[in-house]
Amino acid sequence: MNDTNGEDDLAKEGTSPVQESEERASYLSAEVNSERRYFIIGATGAVASVGVVGAAIPFLQYWQPSAKAKALGAPVKIDISKLKPGEILSPILSYRGQPVFVVYRDAKAIESLEGEDIGLADAASENSEQPDFALNPYRSKRPEIGVFLGLCTHLGCSPKHQPANVFANSDQGGFFCPCHGSNFDLAGRVASGVPAPTNLTVPPYRFASDTEIIVGELEANS
Repeated sequence: MNDTNGEDDLAKEGTSPVQESEERASYLSAEVNSERRYFIIGATGAVASVGVVGAAIPFLQYWQPSAKAKALGAPVKIDISKLKPGEILSPILSYRGQPVFVVYRDAKAIESLEGEDIGLADAASENSEQPDFALNPYRSKRPEIGVFLGLCTHLGCSPKHQPANVFANSDQGGFFCPCHGSNFDLAGRVASGVPAPTNLTVPPYRFASDTEIIVGELEANS
């Protein structure tokens, strides 16, 4: 009887080795699960942050000008080395999506532009668009080379270059708009009594050399 009671007391006072092993295993498992939970939460947060940054990059790129948009506004280099007196440069290049006319005026054409202003609606280019250097009878930096945007100032049609014109002060040619019949001389000056209200626009440009024009840029002192 005494031996049995002693064993019962021992069982009450202590824990068996099997129970201790099970409790330790349960404790370690809880720690591992807790660490795994923290790791998963941290990793999820990191992935979410990367996702936010990744989403922001395309959004920011959306507001950046495209290569095409940059190209449209970029200066245009034009080689005039093969242009001869009396000719218009071909093929016609464009600046900001608009055709650019480059004409080589011979001595007779230059002389005709220096003559009387009869038959011109805006001979002095007071109501037309051009850089300050083009406020002269040629509307150009050099008398022999004319540079214009090839769009009629009426409704934006593209005038045609013609060797002979009907202007009272010019028999050297000019530009004729086939849409509504507006005429311009070799300085891009519009004739009186036609639909076009102003002269052809002269874009900003400069000479990089005797044979190269850069449309879209002005010289520092222009």
